[in-house]
Amino acid sequence: MAPGFSKENQSAAEKAWRFGAFELYPGERLLQRDGLPVAVQPKVLDALLLLVERAQHLVSKQELMARLWPDVHVSDAKLLGRDAVRTISKYGYRLELPMVGQPGVPRPVYERFLLARDLIEERSLEKMQAARELLWFCLAEDPAFAAGWAWLGRCCWFLDKFGQHTSVNAELASAALGRAFALAPDLAEAHQFYTNLQVDTGSARDAVSRLLARLSGPAREPEMFAGLVQALRFEGLLAESMEAHRCAVALDPATATSVAHTLFLAGDFASAVEAYTGRSAYYLDAAAWAALGLRERAVSLLRQRLDRMALSTLMAALLRSLMAALEGDREESVRWMESADTTREPEVLFYFARHYAFLTMPERTGEILESAARAGFVCPPETLRSDPWFASLRDSAGFEGTLGQAGTRVACARSSYARALGKARALEELLVR
Repeated sequence: MAPGFSKENQSAAEKAWRFGAFELYPGERLLQRDGLPVAVQPKVLDALLLLVERAQHLVSKQELMARLWPDVHVSDAKLLGRDAVRTISKYGYRLELPMVGQPGVPRPVYERFLLARDLIEERSLEKMQAARELLWFCLAEDPAFAAGWAWLGRCCWFLDKFGQHTSVNAELASAALGRAFALAPDLAEAHQFYTNLQVDTGSARDAVSRLLARLSGPAREPEMFAGLVQALRFEGLLAESMEAHRCAVALDPATATSVAHTLFLAGDFASAVEAYTGRSAYYLDAAAWAALGLRERAVSLLRQRLDRMALSTLMAALLRSLMAALEGDREESVRWMESADTTREPEVLFYFARHYAFLTMPERTGEILESAARAGFVCPPETLRSDPWFASLRDSAGFEGTLGQAGTRVACARSSYARALGKARALEELLVR
């Protein structure tokens, strides 16, 4: 417990869900607006409670029917305001009002948590460090706040990956996520963030098994399928990764996944650019334009981002090595790659391997691909065969050996995935049950 905090000076725990001008007290089954009671039918109140518990996430029509009853009418939630509940045609409903309070969490704690979460979403080292300090204050005052622990885990893992690698941040990330699971085993955010940690440390297969086991239970969160998109790609299972993406957007079309990277590996560079649109753009679209032969466009994007964006050391090395390669400066490109610390980023090793191949350094390309595989990222055989930037590798004496090793690893991963699916049932069945 941080200095200045004690059980005596902790704020009283919040009793209501607070969103917009409303307070929903689940214990009293009471809805208030600006402190005044709002008349609401019991069925509508139950529907509102489900929407509030999943705020900013889509609640499917099937889930409403399963959790409540077939004749509940979410349209009655118009009492919250015209744009408070958004209807997603054929999919379900989403509460659009910002959540500002949660039962069981002191109000000042939740306010700091929301600020920290906003800082984390900006994904810069400076903002992450500020968010980490805010979250420590939150958890010092309310050590039982599971979501706070989950977001602290995400924050610390980002700092370990893109800042200076220290055992402190890595251990804190693991411990924080472990604490979140201990407090709330079904917390979707904890499962989502833990997937990142697992795949970055060579445990993508364990992540796949965990996510499938969760999806075989009562929960059908699209975030779990989004995690599968990443974990399956790390195993070299591109078709399966894209299937997981389709499942995610079938549950909620607004779900963000990393399918752009999967499409890139599959050689569909134009679709990768399209899927990358709307995300915080750093590297992938520039690499895709380069693969399509539009080098000037790729270099222009890279220059803009290097001039205007605050980048981590690793991300700067990735962008600068690509730009130098495209500009024909082999020594500069290699210098940036050799200076980069990829300890927590096996996927970046794959992109570096492409750079080496483009620079006609096939032996070094094979070495980097092997390093990536040992670290947990397998480049699938179809990528090695079709990616135009691997042309020099395909012409080398060691290509067949590299291709064979990749094929063996992917076959093993596919067999393991089939066994896990046998226990969890097929993804299509998970969607329709």
